[in-house]
Amino acid sequence: MTETSSAGASPATEPKRPEATLGELVNEMTSELSTLVRQELELAKAETRVEIARTAKAGGMFAGAGLAAWMAIVMLSLAIAWLLDQGINRALAFALVGVVWAVGGLLLYLAARKRVERIEGLPETRESIKEDVQWAKAQKS
Repeated sequence: MTETSSAGASPATEPKRPEATLGELVNEMTSELSTLVRQELELAKAETRVEIARTAKAGGMFAGAGLAAWMAIVMLSLAIAWLLDQGINRALAFALVGVVWAVGGLLLYLAARKRVERIEGLPETRESIKEDVQWAKAQKS
């Protein structure tokens, strides 16, 4: 048995604020929606700033590690090529080392591309916007 008001209508169909005019309700909804949009933008900005700072720090560390690795690779590649030079033609020895690095680079590129495809940007903002859309739909009814 459903609960009804004195007029016989169910609570779901009764106005939430029967004393307010349509203009007041529209004005209030517009104000709330405007506030909501501003809050969402602020959340996105704050979340983006944090992610950019983290990314910049990690990028700097990767740059340093990359430079050190580059120097090690160059030195080891030269050593391997000169070692191979003792048994085969010098140009062929250096070409073989180059081919090995080209294959390694291709494999790293393919792995990196897969990881980039899995990046999700601004997960909290996206979830919050979904909640806001649900809220806005609920306000219409």
